This record gives sequence, structure tokens and C-alpha cells, in this order.
Amino acid sequence: MGLRTGLGGRFWCLITATFLGFLGFGSVLPALAPHIRLDLGASDRAVGFVIGTFSAVALCSRPFAGRLVDRKGRKAAFFAGLSSCTLAGITYLAPWGVGAMYLARALQGVGEACLYTGAAAWAVELAGVHRSARALGYVSSGIWGGIAAGPLVGTLLGSFNHAAEFQVIAALASAALLARVREDYEPARHRARRGWFQRSLVASGLTVGLVNVYYPVVTGFLILFLAQRSHAGRAAFSVYAGFVLLSRFFLGGLPDRVHPRVTFYTGLVFMAIGLAIIASGPSRIWALLASALLGFGYSFPWASVASIVLRRAHESERGSSVSVLSAFYDVFVGGSSFAAGLLANSFGYSAAFLMAIAALGAAAITARIVFAENDATEKQSRLARAETPATLARE
Repeated sequence: MGLRTGLGGRFWCLITATFLGFLGFGSVLPALAPHIRLDLGASDRAVGFVIGTFSAVALCSRPFAGRLVDRKGRKAAFFAGLSSCTLAGITYLAPWGVGAMYLARALQGVGEACLYTGAAAWAVELAGVHRSARALGYVSSGIWGGIAAGPLVGTLLGSFNHAAEFQVIAALASAALLARVREDYEPARHRARRGWFQRSLVASGLTVGLVNVYYPVVTGFLILFLAQRSHAGRAAFSVYAGFVLLSRFFLGGLPDRVHPRVTFYTGLVFMAIGLAIIASGPSRIWALLASALLGFGYSFPWASVASIVLRRAHESERGSSVSVLSAFYDVFVGGSSFAAGLLANSFGYSAAFLMAIAALGAAAITARIVFAENDATEKQSRLARAETPATLARE
């Protein structure tokens, strides 16, 4: 694979290390809620709060992770994330009751922010900015693969404590794999640094956030909704997750070869069709088809927008740019989780899926700003390149 794509051994070591890091993340998930509720005797509210701690801390850690990636290097940030994951696994095993669970989930939130931001910025530089969409596709495949396989590993291990131990082992294995991998990036110490949040990224962030409004709808209600109609919930979710993983791995580089505008809107169309079919309460066959369309379509919007952002960003600001986009993702996914729950409770599950479709329509509008800004930037670059020879000739 490395020879065919020309991405090199360092790149594939990074993707494998990313997979191992998120494999450890996923391994504790199946037994986490039962462990808190049954083994520790905590309430259902405590279960929700402990699980939600991860998202809140991950969001708050985005600025720190972005600055760490840009100021100390991609490898340093990635290792900081692995260290946090290792400490989280050890803390899960500590005899501190529910308090240990809160602390461990907070450490995992910091770890996720550093791991993803470091991996994304590093992968783009190892692959070359001209192949940024392909690099991000492989990073996403490593993450999805780890999160998907992790629960299976955790289930096979048979207990929460064994899963926590495996998280430590996976993080250490990831660190060992990358220990000798060289990083080319050198922090631009003398470059004037802008603040973490850049207004030029607002349209891109809104677009990413609006596209992902659908995510808590699918993860929260797809199985429940289809169980009422066609009993295809679990199979449909598996098809959806499988198409996301395979499409990102094999087709993630399309925005490098086709204009990102084309891949973005094509992905949105497939997502909207899939969501509309699911909202109608389809039969089993149509539910599986809709889930495949949804997973296939979801593979393209993120890479289409993020590749544009990272191509325009200076290398000393790529980490911050990734973290800003991730922060928008966190805010919209968190907010839409509550909105979807309220809509489903008041008007039924279909209403939540219709909300996701409406959000895709809004994303289509904000994306026009993103692509218009990109076209203007590319036009200015072409003019600058055309003027340079003429200026030299006059001199």
C-alpha cells in the first residue's frame, strides 16, 4: 500500500499509531456505563455526567491542543495525548469510586484533543499539502477503525478492568511505534502568532458543525427508530459505519483530484437522500440502502472543507486550524444531541432526522462562502505567480 500511494513508512506508522490510540479509547466504552451503575452503585444521572465529561473536556482542550501542536510540534502533541490516555487507563483502575471515572474521562478528553489534532497536522505534512484530503481520510479511517474495533475488544476481554488495562497497553504500543519516527516540522518561534480563534475559519467551522448535526441523531436514534419499523436497526448502523470507514479509506483523496466543491455537495446529496429515506420509516432493504448512502455521503464533506483550510493555513497555524474546526464539531454535536432528544420526545423520531436534513441545507449555504473565499484566494495566488516573472523581467 505504501508503494502504491507513495506516502511512505512514516505516514503509515502514524496512521497505525492513531488506530492503536483510538482502539484503546473504544475498548472501555461497552463496560463503562454498567461499571459505573452496577459495580460502583452510582445513579443514572452520574452515568450521563461521567460520559458527558469527556465531550466537555475535549471541547475545552481544543485551544490548548492547537497551540501545543503549533508551538511544540506534532509529535510532542501526539505523545501528550498518548500520555493522557495512559493516565486515564490507570485512573480507571484506581479505587476512588465515581471520582476516578470523572477524572479518567477528563484525561481521555484531553488525550483525544491532542491525539487528533497532532495526527491530522502531522499526516498532512507527511503526505504533502497537495494530498491533504487523502491524508485526512486515512487519519479518519484510523480513528473510525479504532473506535469501531475497540468495543469488540473490550467485550472479548470480559471485564471493565481488563479493558482499562488494554487501553494502557494500546497507548504504550502506539508510543513505542512512533518513538523513532522523525518529524520534519520545526515550530516557527519567530513568526508573529495570531490568536487561536481566527474569524476567517467561522464559515468553515459552521459548515463542519452543521454537517455533523446528523451524527447524534444517527448514533442515538437510528437503532431505536428502525427497531419500531423494520427491526433493521443494528444491521443498518453496521452498514452505515462500514461505508464510512471504507469510503474514507479508499475514496478519501477525491477532494485532492476533484474540486472540493464537487465532492462536498455530492456528499451532502447522498446524506440527505439517506436521511430522508430513514425518516420515512422504511422496510429493511430500504433502511440498509439508506444507511449505505448516508455513510458513503458522510465520507466527503469533512475532507473537502478541512483540506481547503489546511492548504491555506501556514504550517505554524495548522494545528490551531484543525482544533478550531474540531471545536465547532463538538459544539454542534453537543447542542444537536439535546435538540434531537427534545424533538424525538415531542414529535417522534422522524422529526430528529428531519432536523438533520435541515442542517444539511444550512451547511450547503455556509459552504458557498467557504468555496467563494477559496476561489478568491486561488485567483490571487495565480495572479501573484503570473506577475512575478514580469516584475523580474522589468528589473
